[in-house]
Amino acid sequence: MYHMARTFTPAQEIERSVFRTYRKELWAPFLTALNRYELIAPGDRIAVCISGGKDSMCMAVLFQILARHSDIPFSLVNLVMDPGYTPEVRKQIEDNAALLGLPVTFFETNIFAVANSQPGNPCYLCARMRRGHLYNKAKELSCNKIALGHHLNDAIETTVMAMFYSSKLETIIPKSHSENFEGMELIRPMYCIKENDILRWADHNHLRFIQCACSFTAADAACSSSKRREAKELIAELKKTNPHVEDNIFRSLHAVRIESFPAYKADGRMHSFLENYADGNTFKD
Repeated sequence: MYHMARTFTPAQEIERSVFRTYRKELWAPFLTALNRYELIAPGDRIAVCISGGKDSMCMAVLFQILARHSDIPFSLVNLVMDPGYTPEVRKQIEDNAALLGLPVTFFETNIFAVANSQPGNPCYLCARMRRGHLYNKAKELSCNKIALGHHLNDAIETTVMAMFYSSKLETIIPKSHSENFEGMELIRPMYCIKENDILRWADHNHLRFIQCACSFTAADAACSSSKRREAKELIAELKKTNPHVEDNIFRSLHAVRIESFPAYKADGRMHSFLENYADGNTFKD
């Protein structure tokens, strides 16, 4: 008996590639982060924050698949904030969302105009304003969590940048409570996924997402993104002789031996190894 081959929509083919080609690289570490860091719970309503770049779009696809197969009851809103995109950039985001089968909710702000009107480097102000607007809109839509697309490389590059340029050891964590919006949490479900695997998935499916759409960044190489680029290039150079350097840095974030440090900061207060030295409760050679 002859059976016609089943045909799939472009969105279905892209989702199938997550399981057929990139299960180990994308789906497995996505689930690992959700479980390891307890990122979702029954009854959650999650604002999946889409910037239009590869990371947030990939995250939205992964969440869309999860919502159909998870035993945990939760709901999603694919939230796209327009901070002042050009019509061309806005259309590219809309077209990609349609291609991926993602229902999206847009809302407009004037963040680019406000941030670029300030003296000095506006990147920090822009980031803070974006976060505030996202929390506000998510709360308005009855969400209790916002999901951002930061991945493994963002975490390890942040660590390197903090050491080199801020004289401190810190990084981004998989989830955190909002300081100004009670009951709201920020989660990072892509925390265990490597950037190169996201790039390979996008290339495999011939997807083209927006880069940074900020005109200031494009015109000013002194933006903080250049510092991240330096950290990225350094790690790539080290990887040539140590292919495990990314994994090693990431694992080190989960294996901090605080007693081996001469000083550390916790709860807003500085501490010294000398506090416990007389009792012998310090790192021993």
